Order: sequence, then structure tokens, then C-alpha cells
Amino acid sequence: MSTYWKDYFRRNGMALGLFVLLAVMVWMLVMIILPQLYMLDFSFRTNVPPPQWGTDTHTYTLEHYRYLLYGNVNATESFNYLDLGVFGRTIIAAVFVTFIDLCLCYPVAYYLAHVAKGGWGRLMVMSLIVPFWVNELLRAFAFKVMFGTGGVINDALMWLGILDQPYDFIRENVALYSGLSYAYILLMIFPIYNAVESLDRNQIEAARDMGAPWWRIHWRVVIPHAKPGITSGSTMVFMLTAGALAAPQILGGPSSLWFTQLVYKWFNNSANWARGSAYALVLLVACIVFVLLMMRIFKVKLGEIAR
Repeated sequence: MSTYWKDYFRRNGMALGLFVLLAVMVWMLVMIILPQLYMLDFSFRTNVPPPQWGTDTHTYTLEHYRYLLYGNVNATESFNYLDLGVFGRTIIAAVFVTFIDLCLCYPVAYYLAHVAKGGWGRLMVMSLIVPFWVNELLRAFAFKVMFGTGGVINDALMWLGILDQPYDFIRENVALYSGLSYAYILLMIFPIYNAVESLDRNQIEAARDMGAPWWRIHWRVVIPHAKPGITSGSTMVFMLTAGALAAPQILGGPSSLWFTQLVYKWFNNSANWARGSAYALVLLVACIVFVLLMMRIFKVKLGEIAR
């Protein structure tokens, strides 16, 4: 037995240690691995009614992936520009929301970790957490009310004289991006906070004593130390944004379409589970590629992200 496992069982005991390992293995197998393998198999199957599943008509095919790329066989266009465009816009929007959250949350996380003290710091944390006691659907509808043509924001801007008439924030997807950015903001703040909090304050003071400006202190001292937290927060926000369904349906404009809405359409409205599985797996692969890309950019390992 390796030193790691000896130390693990010494700290947790044999019974508790085995229970935790078994629980994690069952969770991974039942809730993650088996469903994904089943969906992978289903994505390569022909679309037949449930009574014919497992029969000779339920054969393997690349039809659903080909449909995502080229569309219907009778289509006049060379590619399925509609679905591919929705996929591309979803990925770009998820990257944009992730970047916005990073820009907003990094200063807040640093302030909580190294500036806020005592009761003020606890009050700030509570102010961040308490709004999330409200259900995500209710928060999405609240954003729709706020950004509507007769909402609070339009009323305030017109009262200040900035706008002459209401601006349609929902049609322009401002409400959607704002709602998504707010929905996952805690998943960006706390990983960065945990990483920044472990930074020795003496390193920051030493950089200040040597005359380094504030931006160089963050660029050369704080951010390199916070890379695991930044990577962890960015991957979680990106994956949840790309896979969001409720917020795009509630806050999206009439011309906006999220890739998850296409997946929902194939599974529910069109009763084509095989094609929905193929679309869902394409989105999953895109999210995994993004995670690997973030790890490559920030030069962090998976173990560092999971700390």
C-alpha cells in the first residue's frame, strides 16, 4: 500500500475511509459514467420507437452527427448553418460570460481575502450568499422584470434623461448575459478567494516596498498564485453557462437560441432521443476541450484545480 493510502486510512479510519471510497465510486459510476456511456451509445443509434430498441432496426449510424454538420439530406445548403451557428454563438456567449464574471469577481475575491476584516468581511460574504437562497427560476424572472421595457432599469434611465424611450434589453440579449453572469458569480468568487487567501501577505508587502505598482503586484504576484482558483472558477462558469436552459428560455430574445434548447427540442418536442444525445455529447466535448484549454493556458494540473 502506498504512503498516500496509508496516510488516508490513518486519518479517516478503515471503516470511514472504505465507505467514502465506495460512495465516491458508486456516485461516479451510477451518476456520471454509465449515463454518459449510455448516451454515447444512443447517439450512434437509429431513431426508432421505444418498443424497437434493441431490435435489428435499432442499428448504429452516423446520421445524427452528419445532421449537425450538413442538415437534412434534402437541404440545399452545404452545411447546417442554423444549428452550427447556434452552437458557435452558445460557446462564444459562454466564453464572454466567463470573462465578465472573471473581471467582476477577481477584485471582489481579492478584497475579501486581503482587505475586508472582521464583521465587514462576514457581511460581504452574507450579502453574496443570501440572494442565492432564491430559486434560480425566480431570479431569472426578476431579471426579466428589471430589464423589461417597463422595468426598473428603463424607468431609471428615462428619469435621468439618458434614454428618450425604453430600450429593449431583452431583445438585445443584455438581460440574458446579465442574468447568466449573476447566476454563476459565486462559482467564480469562492475558488479565486480560496486561492488568494492562501497567499502570504509578506509577498505583497515586499513587492510594494520595492516600488511595484498595484497592477504589477497583481500580474506578477497575486494572479500566478491564484491560477488554480481562476481556472476552477472559469471552467465551472463556462460549463454551466454553455449548458444553461432555464435562463436562455426566460431571458433570451426572440432571435436568440441556445444550443441546449436544440437538445431539449430533440429530446422532448421531436421525440428524437438519439439526435438529442448526439447534440448533447458535442456540447460535452466542447466543454471538456475548454477545460483542457484553460489548464493549458494557466499551466495548472487537474489536482491543483480540485484543491
